[in-house]
Amino acid sequence: MSVRQRNVLWTFFCCGLGVAMVSLDNLVVITALPSIRGDLGGSIQQLEWTVNAYTLTYSVLMLTGAALGDRFGRRRMFGVGLGVFVLASAAAASAPGIGALIAARAVQGLGAALLMPLNLTILTDAAPERRRGALLGAMSAVEGVAIAMGPLLGGAVVEHLSWQWIFWINVPIGAVVLPVSRWKLAESHGPSPRLDLVGTVLASAGLFGIVLGIINGHADHWSSPRVLLSLTGGAVVLVAFVLWELRAQHPMFPMKLFRHRTFSAMNSAGLLMFAGMFGSVFLLTQFLQGPLGYTPLEAGLRILPWTAVPIFVAPLVGLVSDCVGSRTIVALGLAFQAVGLGWIAARVSPGVSYPSLVPALVLCGLGMTFYFSPTANMVMGAVAAEDRGMASGAINALRELGGVLGIAVLASVFSAHGDLTSANRFTDGMIPAVWTGVVLIAFGALAVLLVPRRPRDGRSADPGPAVPGCVGDLV
Repeated sequence: MSVRQRNVLWTFFCCGLGVAMVSLDNLVVITALPSIRGDLGGSIQQLEWTVNAYTLTYSVLMLTGAALGDRFGRRRMFGVGLGVFVLASAAAASAPGIGALIAARAVQGLGAALLMPLNLTILTDAAPERRRGALLGAMSAVEGVAIAMGPLLGGAVVEHLSWQWIFWINVPIGAVVLPVSRWKLAESHGPSPRLDLVGTVLASAGLFGIVLGIINGHADHWSSPRVLLSLTGGAVVLVAFVLWELRAQHPMFPMKLFRHRTFSAMNSAGLLMFAGMFGSVFLLTQFLQGPLGYTPLEAGLRILPWTAVPIFVAPLVGLVSDCVGSRTIVALGLAFQAVGLGWIAARVSPGVSYPSLVPALVLCGLGMTFYFSPTANMVMGAVAAEDRGMASGAINALRELGGVLGIAVLASVFSAHGDLTSANRFTDGMIPAVWTGVVLIAFGALAVLLVPRRPRDGRSADPGPAVPGCVGDLV
């Protein structure tokens, strides 16, 4: 094995473990909420903020993390983000009360926002061009599996150890990855010689208003003055951010990226995919533990037909995406995901048998794999090398925003048609909510079809030269 190949493997090792830690924390805490309340007390609203505090800082500061990496060094900021995330995890595990836990979760989100947008850029720079699709596909599969495995891991840890261990487990991982990343990762910078401070503040403030409004939309009602003010104010500030970036000499986020149809379409698809998937998974885990009566661990095990598929299929899909057009693969993935969730919505009832849901879960697993594997390669290959840091930050920020939006919207649909008082009322709300997720993902599939079939500006929508022996672009 050559030195370059070893460095690529070390890079994948560091970035993969970093991504797995951050992605798991999106859902794993939800499973532990009853145990956390038993130990620390707190109101329902405070328990919600143990999830929302992480989501808020994570999604709001993602573009800022990418900008800091471009300016001060991507390897350096990757290490800083990982260190902050690990220290905040230890603080969360040691929290004496619910307030301290919420604060630690907010700091965790800050660390995640510094780490996540840089992993794709670092791996893209390290990967040989002809194998980039396979590596980025495998990295996306790691992220997808980590997200989907959240309920299973959370249930196992809570039942056999304690809720604190969902945070303690990050400490030894960080202790290994931090020195290895310092030793093995190559340093790189973005093209701007200085940080666009005004753009950074405007982007963070605008996203803060949007995300805070979405988080509060369900509890306070979407028409309440506080929610409307938050959403409207965030949108106005984001418009100011765009106007500033169009005039700035060294913008933090080059608006020219949206001229590429691949970049724009895939970011739209990512937002819709995450909205439909996160909202549906959130309801499905509650359905398995509520009306069907499974324990957290039993519920996690029954989602395995969904979560285990990427482990076996993702490497193959990543390799195929290097050989054929990725556009069709991603569109098929979104179609599989929509059909699988539609199957669940059509079959779900208080007395539904679990085996009748297994084919739907497998379809969802295939859909997640087909979507995740080629997406990163498509987005990163659609932009110039110097813009990859911000491109990675954008797609991660929009995915996270989609997850927040999906949970809020599907929860609102659920509450409009059902409640938690009985199994019948739960399914009354779950069925239209999951169908809403299906519609969102279907629109994501339509967005993918906007990706050009052929290069229009000198770049390929499916980057990288054909690998010898492949059949070429079939899209």
